[in-house]
Amino acid sequence: MQTSLFDPPVLSLYHFELQARSHGFRQIAGIDEAGRGPLAGPVVAAAVILDPDHPIEGVNDSKKLSEKRREQLFELIMTHAAAVGVGLADAETIDRINILQATRQAMLEAVQTLPCSPDYLLIDGITTIASPLPQQTLKQGDSRSASIAAASIIAKVTRDRLMLDYDRHYPTYGFARHKGYGSAAHLAALQQHGPCPIHRMTFSRVKT
Repeated sequence: MQTSLFDPPVLSLYHFELQARSHGFRQIAGIDEAGRGPLAGPVVAAAVILDPDHPIEGVNDSKKLSEKRREQLFELIMTHAAAVGVGLADAETIDRINILQATRQAMLEAVQTLPCSPDYLLIDGITTIASPLPQQTLKQGDSRSASIAAASIIAKVTRDRLMLDYDRHYPTYGFARHKGYGSAAHLAALQQHGPCPIHRMTFSRVKT
């Protein structure tokens, strides 16, 4: 079924993009992250510029989607979005500059890796990034903006795939199951084996 940008359910998710376009902006990038809370692995950010003439049906906050649906939408976004950029900050960086600043750094990197230059940024949360571009932060933006929702899917799937790879390197911890979050099994493995190189040593539940 062909989706129109002006179908009511779609229109509501494009409110902020249309608002920015009404002020003359054309390359509007949504930005979100995945992985602020885990005890291990990187924080990953994505920036996505959607094509307003070809909205992607089903785009939503990645946390509200099944893993299978996220994977499907990931491929659709990578194929049909006007531009996608990804940035990350590893555990060492998180420990050195703290998780907030590492997230901001990853978001800036995601913007800088876009193949075309945005002229307006829609950022999930309440914190801007160190860019001269006009920016708007949105609380729960991944549920309110299609561009931010698309970025949340790219960031989440990218990070999950990285954690699956880390699981092969450090199978003791079960990263494939919990993706580095503080599950009971993960905490038990930490207690028994101590941290590995991708653990965030400054996080209270990792400190030994």
